Amino acid sequence: MTLSQPTVVSAPGKVLVAGGYLVLDPAYSGIVVSASPRFYTVVQAGSGSVGLPVIRVRSPQFENAGWSYSVRFEPTSVEASPENSSKNKFVHLALQNTISLACEARGTSAISEILSQGLEIAIVGDNDFYSQRAQGVQLAQVHKTGLGSSAALITSLVSSLLLHLQVISLSAFEDINSEGRHLAHNVSQFVHCLAQGKVGSGFDVSSAVFGSHIYTRFDPAVLKDVMSEETTRNPRSLFSILSPSNKAWNHRVQPFSLPPLTRLMLADVDAGSDTPSLVGKVLQWRKEDSAKAETIWNELDQHNQSLAKTLQQLTELYSRDPGNYSRALKYISSLQPLQWTADPFLSKEEAAVAETFYNAHQITETIREKMREMGNLAGVPIEPPEQTTLLNECISQAGVIGGGVPGAGGYDAIWLLVCAPEDRNPDPWPFEKVDHFWEHYRGVDVSPLSAVESKAKGLRLENLDEVKGLREAVAATK
Repeated sequence: MTLSQPTVVSAPGKVLVAGGYLVLDPAYSGIVVSASPRFYTVVQAGSGSVGLPVIRVRSPQFENAGWSYSVRFEPTSVEASPENSSKNKFVHLALQNTISLACEARGTSAISEILSQGLEIAIVGDNDFYSQRAQGVQLAQVHKTGLGSSAALITSLVSSLLLHLQVISLSAFEDINSEGRHLAHNVSQFVHCLAQGKVGSGFDVSSAVFGSHIYTRFDPAVLKDVMSEETTRNPRSLFSILSPSNKAWNHRVQPFSLPPLTRLMLADVDAGSDTPSLVGKVLQWRKEDSAKAETIWNELDQHNQSLAKTLQQLTELYSRDPGNYSRALKYISSLQPLQWTADPFLSKEEAAVAETFYNAHQITETIREKMREMGNLAGVPIEPPEQTTLLNECISQAGVIGGGVPGAGGYDAIWLLVCAPEDRNPDPWPFEKVDHFWEHYRGVDVSPLSAVESKAKGLRLENLDEVKGLREAVAATK
């Protein structure tokens, strides 16, 4: 790859199907599923100009979403300063800190040469990141669907810059355990935390980098010395902290994927105003009623781990005997969960598959029950009554394994895991039945998303002409 060619990197969204709130504590883990919607960042050399290098960033999906930054290289620091009144904190901090780290890693002269003509950057997100109820709105007014748009955006932008500035190599995108990929993870986590103004759990950035996995967070103390915008202006304070060789990065990423012949379904739900302080209130309750909270969190953790093991067991059953697995899944796909283990004519092998699916169903229902209990005790709507009614009716549909409200919960979205047999005879596929149910549901406004699980392992190097509509979108930003 030469610098005359565009650098294109994408990062996926996420769904936290188990581990809401618990993932904030390094003692617990969560199941995060990588979602198919992606953010794409296209980096190209600018046209060049006299004076300071200029980086122009555009997001063509929104009105007035363009930002320009002049880059100044000082003896001990780098400044990427906004050139106009329009500001985007996420973009600014990603540019500022990634370029600063690059100067330390490769030397200021090498980076200033790459940036001598400036950069043209286009950032494009798939539609499922945003509610489709309103069209042609400004970025500040857009309604998000909870798929981790800010984490995917920052991860895509940071990683494309690291590649374009030759801090990481192509191996970062070929090897999920490469140092380059881990550096992209650490830098993206840092920038995302800085932009949010706090050190979050990080599962959304981790999924954007590594794809679906069982996530255990890093110790927030790893970033305590650089969580000020002033300290990051000195590049010497960054690389040693964000380097993969820094053992203080103690997060854990365990491989995970949903079972074969199943499908993740997501819907954007408009049931009312979400409560922005859900997490704060739950953590305050945990502090005030620590004994009860510890009991519920430990019970939830056991159920979350059981769900992960059960879903992995299904994958193993398929690997050992795909024929019986497929037949059992086709059988249960036309029935409600309570009927899955009732047929005495199933073979022993088929019955084992059906029983394991039913176990997964029961565990998801228990997790929902415990999350509702925690919400009631904390006084927050983790699974509001409107969502409970909707989910109960969804899960009673034939072939639906389980579901819930993702992440911290609230009114915004639901997820379902449904059977996806290899053929639809004699009945429609379960996802078709669910789509029909959502289309005619009148309790709340349900907008199905096209997102499914992404089988790609997080970060991906892209070809501009192989992503439908991307070249046209980039051209529209100029």
